[in-house]
Amino acid sequence: MAPARPAVDAELQLAPVSLHPAENRGYRELYLTGRHLVERWSRVADALSGDAVEDTLRSTSNAVREMLLELEPTTARYGLYGRVAAQGTGGRIGAVRAAVGDRFLERNQALRLAVDDLEHVMTLLAYLAAVSDARDHSDLAEFARSWERRLVSHANAVRRAVVELGADPAAATKPLDLSPVGRAAHLGARAVGTVGEWVDRRVAGS
Repeated sequence: MAPARPAVDAELQLAPVSLHPAENRGYRELYLTGRHLVERWSRVADALSGDAVEDTLRSTSNAVREMLLELEPTTARYGLYGRVAAQGTGGRIGAVRAAVGDRFLERNQALRLAVDDLEHVMTLLAYLAAVSDARDHSDLAEFARSWERRLVSHANAVRRAVVELGADPAAATKPLDLSPVGRAAHLGARAVGTVGEWVDRRVAGS
């Protein structure tokens, strides 16, 4: 029986360190929201092909894709994997939003909502850095803090693109999706907005 002891000790040493539920759920959310951004931003970039902002969108999407690739071995050391379920779900959500919801949007609206996607990821990274610091998981904390810093320039570039779009109101209010389906969805959204304005004027004047 005595010789078996070292093998047992070795197995215990190789066992992954458990994550606090706040870390576990947070990093799984990072997998999901990161993949959501990659999928959605890639499709928005396709819709804006040829526009100056296309390169900014693709650069940011590629950066987040790189972050997810680096995240996999980092969390795997703690027994956390997110490639199939978390990233798969995020990708599907991003695809649905781009294929359905974004068809109702003007270009300025789509870009402003894209900024929200990135802000979500950056805020989550800052939160995870603090959580991992509290757990003395320095590698996870450094990963999160480093990527938050690296994404700042991307966020600033997209914000600038949104602001610059405002200098050309006609371009800003074009439908994101110029296909017949996209144009029909955009007209439907505008019709709903027109009815809403009429109702508000009636109420205000009563």
